[in-house]
Amino acid sequence: MEFGDVIPFLENKNILVTGATGFLAKIFVEKKLRVQPNIQKIYLLLRAEDDNSALQRLQNEVIERDLFRVLKENWGSNFNSFLTQKIVLVPGDVSLGEDLGVKEPTLSQKMWSQLDVIVNLAATTNFDERYDVALGTNTLGAEHLVRFAKKCVRLQVLVHVSTVSSNLMFYTRKSTN
Repeated sequence: MEFGDVIPFLENKNILVTGATGFLAKIFVEKKLRVQPNIQKIYLLLRAEDDNSALQRLQNEVIERDLFRVLKENWGSNFNSFLTQKIVLVPGDVSLGEDLGVKEPTLSQKMWSQLDVIVNLAATTNFDERYDVALGTNTLGAEHLVRFAKKCVRLQVLVHVSTVSSNLMFYTRKSTN
């Protein structure tokens, strides 16, 4: 895949983004919705207990930011409808095991059958963080996500962004055709 092919590649794809309220994730989500509105769905994993808490975090920490101003202007009165069609909220946490803390089995099954791309941006970037919290999110969270990804039958790409040196790792599944 050539670099310029990323935008067409994402057309009609289902993407899971972890760390949805973080700096990089907000930029990633806004950019993808703006330049490739034909994405099928973006599943946003947010640390939350339930759908209402996830929706509140999405509104307060993501959508209401100035970053989404251009997207709001482009879609006008259809902005909320557009988001409802494109975004699926996933309350959970990468540190909670290979099910990512997702409490709805049907949602997990849906993701395993539909995800084409996973972008792992979940991390704690607080260098004074308690060791167990940092280990759970930054290290074990990545391991849990890989185990989750192995269940995704359509997965083509897993992107992991490291917090320590902002390294990118790409995993692509080789075609068996």
